Amino acid sequence: MKKVILALSATIALANASTIKQNSADNIQDMFANGNASGYMQYYYISTGKAPKVPSEAHSLGGELDFKTASLYGVSLKAGFMTTNPFLLGPHVDTSIIGKDNGVRGEDATKGFSVLAKANIAYKRDIFEMWLGRETIKTPLINTKRVRMLDSAVEGTLASVVQKEGFNASVGYLSGFKQRTSDTFTNIVQHALGDDTETITGSANGSVVPFTLSYKSKNFAINFDNYYAQDFMNSAYLDGYYKYSIADVKYKVSAQGIYQNSTGNADKYFAQNYAYSHGKIDAKSLSAKIDVGYSESKFSFAFSNVFKKSEVHNSLVLPWDGTPLYTNMITSNDLFQSLYGHALNSDSAYIGGTQGIKLAYKQGFNFTGFSGYSATLSYANFANDKFANSQNDTNLVLAYANKKKNMTLALKGIWVNNNTSANKAGKIKQDKELAQYRVIANLKF
Repeated sequence: MKKVILALSATIALANASTIKQNSADNIQDMFANGNASGYMQYYYISTGKAPKVPSEAHSLGGELDFKTASLYGVSLKAGFMTTNPFLLGPHVDTSIIGKDNGVRGEDATKGFSVLAKANIAYKRDIFEMWLGRETIKTPLINTKRVRMLDSAVEGTLASVVQKEGFNASVGYLSGFKQRTSDTFTNIVQHALGDDTETITGSANGSVVPFTLSYKSKNFAINFDNYYAQDFMNSAYLDGYYKYSIADVKYKVSAQGIYQNSTGNADKYFAQNYAYSHGKIDAKSLSAKIDVGYSESKFSFAFSNVFKKSEVHNSLVLPWDGTPLYTNMITSNDLFQSLYGHALNSDSAYIGGTQGIKLAYKQGFNFTGFSGYSATLSYANFANDKFANSQNDTNLVLAYANKKKNMTLALKGIWVNNNTSANKAGKIKQDKELAQYRVIANLKF
């Protein structure tokens, strides 16, 4: 771990000392000489208690180190290493910031790791850009999800037309996925279905074809995402927002819809093996959100409904770290679905038949002279006629960010009554109480 810390520290010094910015190059030598190093170094502490069990804890130090070359005729190269290094571990370890996904595969979940998470060649010209290799992406259904130390990453290719305003589009082919608590890239469909992949889909491997079309103007945006995995499932996602101001008060109204269905061999398998998955995948949800902001204050209200439908798997299926619902809380999707082979598991807001409401209030304190400090208080309720009791979440985040926002500190308290999850067959489990505390210090360079 000392070597990793020294390497990250040296890179921070190098990045801060360097006056060279990424630009175009005239030859291969200049591509590397004019390249750019960036990344972050992070300390993370987590403590999770589920009554009456003894709380599990972990400390870890790690982060990410990226290097991207300058562009030669529009072509550039990128490499990025991620690492997590636990220390001071006790007898009860929370592995969600270390190697929990590795543990599901039979490895030591308490062991730290380093991984080449980004390795790609990219091409950019005007508004067109494309990459091939390993990269991190942020979409509603496949997300980096850096809330537990490291990012998730994908393998494949993605081509995009990108504009600040107007129409944007992208299409790609994704074959691999690395979960945020793993150093292993697995076939993207196999990661979702685990050891049952070939039985369900008829093949040991699979792929996801992502397509996105969006439009954005100053006050309005609409976005459509479709992710198709042959012989597994199709996911369609649509959202949009409109924002406006009255005097000094800013308003934003958003709406969202999701539809998922199993396809091909998986559709047949789930229909013929009802007890395995509670039928074919047929999940739908609608959500709405209102944000109101004034100066350093912001209030949000959100509602979500995952529709109930009998004789089918009606919970949302999100195996690649997407947490799209507006009512999503810090504890929602607590690694259940994104772990290897856990695609058909679900929790809280994402369980079929669940109605969720979320209230959030954020306050900045620059007006007091304490520049960079903020506090966010959130509350959510998730009700479902399959739950013995409604789930109630309360989150409190105290945060600090310096003026450049390259140094941040967050203290998080998470309290949940009746923490609810569902297995792939739809069986409900509720833990009476959950309390979680996190300390996250982050330095970007």
